[in-house]
Amino acid sequence: MTEKGIRLSLSQGFARRASRRSAKDFFKGNLTYILFVLPAFTIYTILTIIPLVNTVIYSFTNFNGLSPNYEFVGIGNYLRAFSTRNAATAFGNSITYALVVPILITLLALPLALLLDSQMKTRNIQRAIFFFPSVISSLFLGFIWNFILSPSNQGLINSLLLSAGQQKLLLLADPRAAMVLLILVSVWASTGWHACIYLANLQVIDRTFYEAADIDGANGWQKFRFITLPNLAPAMTVSVMFLLIGSLKAFDLPFALTNGGPGYATTMITQTIINEGVNSNRVGFASAMSVLFLLLIGVVTAFQVGILGRREEKLT
Repeated sequence: MTEKGIRLSLSQGFARRASRRSAKDFFKGNLTYILFVLPAFTIYTILTIIPLVNTVIYSFTNFNGLSPNYEFVGIGNYLRAFSTRNAATAFGNSITYALVVPILITLLALPLALLLDSQMKTRNIQRAIFFFPSVISSLFLGFIWNFILSPSNQGLINSLLLSAGQQKLLLLADPRAAMVLLILVSVWASTGWHACIYLANLQVIDRTFYEAADIDGANGWQKFRFITLPNLAPAMTVSVMFLLIGSLKAFDLPFALTNGGPGYATTMITQTIINEGVNSNRVGFASAMSVLFLLLIGVVTAFQVGILGRREEKLT
């Protein structure tokens, strides 16, 4: 071996020993933290990572959830997800719901937060009243509003109309009205919670900004435009991200309120995945829709965070 080769071999040996030593020092120095995180990481791996990997694998098969024998079908399940009418309708409903609900809640939560941040004597009671719907389970709220809006004679609104000698309304039995009512109930249930996010941000804005604006003769709109809104940009990014992800994953409230009906007018992709995988024993097809749904959530979230992040930088 040449002198150059000997030097290279020695340097590689020293590098390997240094690497092993640094790794050993790292684990020794962070052993407490590793042991602290290990149980949570183990549970997360068992409950999330392993099922996610299995879902991706099953999406390329005809697995029915019962038989251990299944075949590889390639991208057939993915093509079927785009060509099946019910699945396409469910995707469309979820996207519509996820676009309209965040916009309406944001438009209502901002002025509500400004109102609750005022010096009214009843502001604490008002905060509790507006926040209360977000405390109750979405499933329970769905059943309550189903009773109120039911198109049958036993529905609260229709029973009041019939007792007053009026004709009953279709309400949840009308495909167009059902989606509108579902959106309105969702907005009513979540506006207070997101107003609290903005309210928390409002209360940490330095009041000297407003005092300086008053000295300069700024009106209410100018103070909101150039002081309040830029300082609320981080809260808006968080709120809209929660709204988008939560709206795309919505299942309990639509299921309890309309059960996806009438027809498929309010069926969300989450309900379709459960119906296909559990009720119809088409786990492979349901897994493919789950993977597509996961990609959709990832793309929408990244797009939203990117846009609002750039907006946040411009405003601040």
